Amino acid sequence: MAAPRENVSLLFKLYCLAVMTLVAAAYTIALRYTRTSDRELYFSTTAVCITEVIKLLLSVGILAKETGSPGRFKASLRENVLGSPKELMKLSVPSLVYAVQNNMAFLALSNLDAAVYQVTYQLKIPCTALCTVLMLNRTLSKLQWISVFMLCGGVILVQWEPAQATKVVVEQNPLLGFGAVAIAVLCSGFAVLASVGGLYTSVVVKYTDNIMKGFSAAAAIVLSTIASVMLFGLQITLTFALGTLLVCVSIYLYGLPRQDTTSIQQGEIASKERVGGV
Repeated sequence: MAAPRENVSLLFKLYCLAVMTLVAAAYTIALRYTRTSDRELYFSTTAVCITEVIKLLLSVGILAKETGSPGRFKASLRENVLGSPKELMKLSVPSLVYAVQNNMAFLALSNLDAAVYQVTYQLKIPCTALCTVLMLNRTLSKLQWISVFMLCGGVILVQWEPAQATKVVVEQNPLLGFGAVAIAVLCSGFAVLASVGGLYTSVVVKYTDNIMKGFSAAAAIVLSTIASVMLFGLQITLTFALGTLLVCVSIYLYGLPRQDTTSIQQGEIASKERVGGV
């Protein structure tokens, strides 16, 4: 049984929603902008390494604040890090997967527009769903399966006639970009089963529901599209618009709560028992 969510105000939930949306959109736009500049490109591996170092420093700072004293801080590190080599080995697997995923994001955004990337990257939803079904023996509702196929159809429409960016002058390879997204999607689907990525994600999971997260993903796609039109001269095609709409709707449908049929089933069993007794 899942742990009950803490009661939080609507304002705080909206704050989490805004942070989720802005982080997803700003990350994609900023990365795309830096990867299509006519200046000398930086190494993506360096950027990924610096990002992880910053996250490490922030995590250490948060841990130091939570422990409250240097002695407790050292004891916590000794117990949970240095004293748990097996746990560190387990965490090294998703860490390696995340490293590959982040590098693939740089490669993809070097060859795909930010809006196209945002839409295509939502394939992580059916990929994760398939992993949970095959590896964790979980089941999906009919509506979730419909939304998965709808999302795949939307991505196909977006890739069928990719939108072109008129202000981007660097050479691009859309096929290479799509291949990089595919690898990132596979990494995302596998890594979600093992750990949670990003420092803010734990707050998001704790205080928001699937509908809010789905709305945030859709809003990030819209913001990325608007920014791409303004910054990169993205020319939106009919197939891109229809595919994006399908993806946004499917994200919302996939996040809808499954109907609780326990009480209904118990009522049916009680009725059958009464009829059998008669």
